[in-house]
Amino acid sequence: MEEERSNNLHDLTLLRLRMGSYPQRLIAGLLRVAERHVLDFFVIGGTVRDWLLGRTPADLDITVAHDAVSCCRDLIAELGRGTFVPLGCFEEDAGRVVWQGLTIDFSSFRQGARDIEADLGLRDYTINAMGVSLASLVDGSVAPCLIDPLHGVQDLEEGLLRACPHAFVADPLRMLRGYRLSATLGFRIDEATRTEIAQHVLLIREVSVERISHELDLIMDSDRAHTVIGEMAGIGLLWQIIPELARGMGVEQPGFHHLDVFHHSLAALGFMEEIVASPDRFYPESAAEIKEYIARPGMKVRLKWAALLHDLGKPLTMDVRADKDGRVTFYGHDQAGKDLVLKLGWEWRWSNEKRERIAGLIGMHMQPFHLCNVRREQPLSRKACLNLSKKAEENLIGLFLLAMSDSLAGKGEKKPPDMEAELAGLLGEVLKIYEQYIQPVVKNPRLLSGQDLIALFSLSPGPLFAKILDALQVAQVEGEVVSVEDARQWVRQYLAQVQEVGGNEA
Repeated sequence: MEEERSNNLHDLTLLRLRMGSYPQRLIAGLLRVAERHVLDFFVIGGTVRDWLLGRTPADLDITVAHDAVSCCRDLIAELGRGTFVPLGCFEEDAGRVVWQGLTIDFSSFRQGARDIEADLGLRDYTINAMGVSLASLVDGSVAPCLIDPLHGVQDLEEGLLRACPHAFVADPLRMLRGYRLSATLGFRIDEATRTEIAQHVLLIREVSVERISHELDLIMDSDRAHTVIGEMAGIGLLWQIIPELARGMGVEQPGFHHLDVFHHSLAALGFMEEIVASPDRFYPESAAEIKEYIARPGMKVRLKWAALLHDLGKPLTMDVRADKDGRVTFYGHDQAGKDLVLKLGWEWRWSNEKRERIAGLIGMHMQPFHLCNVRREQPLSRKACLNLSKKAEENLIGLFLLAMSDSLAGKGEKKPPDMEAELAGLLGEVLKIYEQYIQPVVKNPRLLSGQDLIALFSLSPGPLFAKILDALQVAQVEGEVVSVEDARQWVRQYLAQVQEVGGNEA
């Protein structure tokens, strides 16, 4: 693979083939706009990098000396349709054209750069500081010439991320972007760049949360989130972004665990990456259901966030109990963590669905362990499965994935020896009970409604309604009630018991 990449890097005719894969109508439109504005168009940045790596770029990145937004609008006119999107947090003259599923980004030379070489030198990393003239890519009589003032090709060949001069002062987000590129490309950050990031970590506070959140999600969506998040912690960048995680450093845990709170959370993230990549290794009996769950849009990112943040509440709830021989406890850390993540997700502008799903998983992440404890002493009841499925709702499978990553990350001497096997067996049993006994009940209309309770038993609406209907649902799941007449008789008996208890108390 590395030899193939090296060959591609030095075969510039491949750039012409890459450009030729775009619709001819788009290429012709770009050339006409360039001619009308009397400008050289340069394909630059991530587009050239991905072409050289044999990857398909997300965007076609083009830079011009000036009039980038005007070029966008002219291209839309040439194509007859398309959508213009203004860009530029740090670029004053930048825009995007979206046409037939393609994204074409235009930017003008930065900070008054006088030529393409100077402009490329103002970018983030050398592997993104390469360009090639559009004209040379479409004119067969001219050999493509790569413009590479900072030796980006050499860094591509070495799998190295090296920052351009003064990159982090110009835009501090580039520090985080370097780790995102490391995660998505598998490249290493060179030592001088790491030192420079360490010197400037405080600048990340100046960056908007939306931009930071976007980069973090891209890291989480990669296959190297565990490694990269660990590197960010080692250099101090992570603590500036998620200071709540830093509180777990050095917080020792008893019994079940062998790591402090932060490193346990980081290990859980690593195991979650393994689980989502190969669920059949961990839950062989339930692999099909898990793969379907993981395939939902954004689910992999949500699961990884849940793994990294699942013990966020432990430092706040840590207590040394004198009544338990000085044992360290974290009672209520799951709910405390849920509250912290709800707040964090709001600050990071997460969607309601994303925030509530991640926080919901964290708030319930101890439930599978509690159920394992019960299951060791007695058979698993349908009622227990119903209660768990109602609380977890569509997060039931995610809850067991989080529990598995949590368990794998703990290797303390008091940990039950077969904990992972217990979790796998428990999920399989819960899913079977759900499919056979619970789903037919919850997916169909109730045997009795609130209106029935009023009409048949002369009850007034109130808290008792919910208690009756919930208890009746349990009776259905357990097979005690199978028909409307059974349900009516069951309610009569329930009310008689309530009245008897009330009379005794009186």
